[in-house]
Amino acid sequence: MTPSQPADSTLSRPIPPFAEFVALMALTMGMVALSIDNLLPAFGPISHEYGLTDPNEIQLLVFIFMIGFSLMQIVYGPLADVYGRKRTLMLGLIIYTIGTVMAFFADSFEHLLIARFVQGLGAAAPRVLTLTIIRDCFNGRDMARVMSLVMMVFIIVPVFAPASGGLILSFGSWHLIFGFMLLLAVIVAIWYKLRMPETLHPQYRHKLSIRRIFRDFGVTATTRQTFGYASAMGLCFGCLMSYIGSAEQIFDSSIYGLGTMFPVVFGLIAAAMSVASLVNARLVRKIGMHKLSHFGLCVFIAISAVNLVVALSYDGIPPLWMFGVGLTIAHFAFMLTMPNFNSLAMEPVGAIAGTASSLIGFYTTLIGVTCGAIVGQNFNGTVIPLVGGYLALGVACLLIVLTTERGKLFHATHDTA
Repeated sequence: MTPSQPADSTLSRPIPPFAEFVALMALTMGMVALSIDNLLPAFGPISHEYGLTDPNEIQLLVFIFMIGFSLMQIVYGPLADVYGRKRTLMLGLIIYTIGTVMAFFADSFEHLLIARFVQGLGAAAPRVLTLTIIRDCFNGRDMARVMSLVMMVFIIVPVFAPASGGLILSFGSWHLIFGFMLLLAVIVAIWYKLRMPETLHPQYRHKLSIRRIFRDFGVTATTRQTFGYASAMGLCFGCLMSYIGSAEQIFDSSIYGLGTMFPVVFGLIAAAMSVASLVNARLVRKIGMHKLSHFGLCVFIAISAVNLVVALSYDGIPPLWMFGVGLTIAHFAFMLTMPNFNSLAMEPVGAIAGTASSLIGFYTTLIGVTCGAIVGQNFNGTVIPLVGGYLALGVACLLIVLTTERGKLFHATHDTA
């Protein structure tokens, strides 16, 4: 099987060329990722417009979206295994569009939170279906390569999103940000409708059966490699959500006061994650998912420990350049880890990819949002909660990987060529 061909030849028509396939999957995932936090530059105007007094309350715009995003993932996978990938994706895009329109016209903070929750319910479909489609079309390290490129977008875009949100704000009200989200949803729907075949293989299509769904959930949850790496990936995602939830307060409103430079510094740190994703995509086919991800995790833990010591030595507020360098190295290592954990979790469950992706997405997002909210809500005017959270989550992740691999790191037994 070449990287540009599906895993078998039973599709109604060929998938698009490799570059177009990756671009479409990346845009689909990018639309979801952008929705998570391109509102960050608008936190100030939104707080002012709705008269918010608690500085941590505005974080709910991120976390309420992620709660809806987490809950609905468990639904779309089983639907995709019954009705196909295209129909299920379109259903999610419709729900996402309804939430986006609601947000555009929201007349109170409570209504905006409801709209964000509905948005999250719809955005879960592109997240689940993108990973499912990749698993439909690729196997082994080829799958890891594509997954790395696409997950790069899902992980990187939220970090670059403030720059796009700030640019949109320069043209008018924060409501325009939701107009941009709506435009992306329409582009994804049209492109997918015109160019992508139905990738659900006939032999994997199921009848709607609650018993079958719970059976597949059971298979996913009891597959050692899948459950272990999904748990590890959830903790990694918790690190990212911690950063997203706290970044505006750290870099702008509470500690470093960067103002208009906030998106710039945010983007510079994200650039390291982009480079790491490209490095991962290039190396994973040669080195393997286990070795590369385990190396990245060890580096992440080591630099997180250094960052915590530095933060404590400066009473929680180290110089910006020192904090930025440490965070950049940590995020580089992070991007050698999370995409491969995702591939390792999906690798053993190709026959139930839709349902498995659904449960994995629900489980990992729930862990990530919970951990991110805990770290974010403990923000105390210093960087200690963030760097301490990174170290704690990294160590917990390492313990889970060691348990999954029966005490061995850099173990490649499960890799397939």
